[in-house]
Amino acid sequence: MPEPSVALQVLLPELRLLKTRRGARGGLDFVVEKTSEYEVCPRCATPSRSVYDHRTVTIRDEPMRKAEIRLVIQKRRFSCRPCRLPFTEPVDGIRKGYRTTQRYREALWDAAEEFVDLKTVRRRMRCSSGLLHRVVYEQLELRRRTRLYAWPDKVGIDEHFFRRNKSLDEREFVTMIVDHRNHRVMEVVEGKRGAQLLAALSHIPGRENVRFVALDLCDPYKRFTKAFFPNAQLVADKFHVLRLIVPALVRHRRLVPATRDDAYLRRLLLRNRRSLKPWWRTRLMYWLDQHPPLRELYEAKEALHRLYRIRGHARAKRALMGLIETLALSVVPELQTLRRTLIKWRKEILAYFYSGRLTNARTEGFNLKAKLVKRRGYGYRSFGNYRLRLLNACR
Repeated sequence: MPEPSVALQVLLPELRLLKTRRGARGGLDFVVEKTSEYEVCPRCATPSRSVYDHRTVTIRDEPMRKAEIRLVIQKRRFSCRPCRLPFTEPVDGIRKGYRTTQRYREALWDAAEEFVDLKTVRRRMRCSSGLLHRVVYEQLELRRRTRLYAWPDKVGIDEHFFRRNKSLDEREFVTMIVDHRNHRVMEVVEGKRGAQLLAALSHIPGRENVRFVALDLCDPYKRFTKAFFPNAQLVADKFHVLRLIVPALVRHRRLVPATRDDAYLRRLLLRNRRSLKPWWRTRLMYWLDQHPPLRELYEAKEALHRLYRIRGHARAKRALMGLIETLALSVVPELQTLRRTLIKWRKEILAYFYSGRLTNARTEGFNLKAKLVKRRGYGYRSFGNYRLRLLNACR
């Protein structure tokens, strides 16, 4: 049996050790009682010294040297005269209705973070699957609440695939809100419709603080952002603008008959012309002269890349308007579609040049983390559990 001094080190405040005995499965039971002189009624806040009767409850505590520790608490039930009802004395460190201490639940969380899978945690901590899952997601929620704050000045919005709804035979997405100032995920919302975003984000204060919002070329996000953030300027993500012409370029490349001599030249179409050696540039342009539509698409791609290398908003605006005028002379349908897209998003594209060159690259990185979270959990059926896991992984 342990010495009383050792037992006192593991007891909760205000508990007095009565005796120690061997428990089940080689553990230890500490029989204790509370030492307070009076208790306060939880209904009317009236102090009471009148003991009504006693109840014995068994509370599981944090293991000590892999041995189970249980607190057998002889609780008193006090009588409240104003309410004319009895109440049971509370114990610090044990929430009402729980059969485990808070430090035991924190030990479960630490074990869940240390081990790879929850099956090992159950074996080590000797607990049920239900208790372990409740504790893990309860601790995730408590930690999420410690990171609440108002909207920052720069945020990013993007969506990623969550799961496939078999009953409706459709794909479900989640929207991720990223704080670019503090480099973390601020919130995760189920769906990507404006009504869903409004219901999930309206409780966060300070939406007037947001000055820039980075997003891809998505009309629903554009409408929501304009309505939700009154002082924000939308910034079209650089990556999504540059890839507008790539599908058309790849499609027209496939229409050109392939030979062994031009196999490498076909691969160079998607590379930046500045990174090519001078002789490869010459050979590539000579080959493109034989395929005029493909050359127009390639020149449009390079013009977009040159646009994002410009320094200064005024210069970028002149370059963008010049590109739009040049595309108006083309007969390639894909270039006319590109021209209409650039006209529609020209303000958001030019906002990149006075927003500190803001992009959604950090958001795309968190999307990769989201894939890893889903893969590690072998998928999630509950969006609430997935949200807590993702917010904790991208904090």
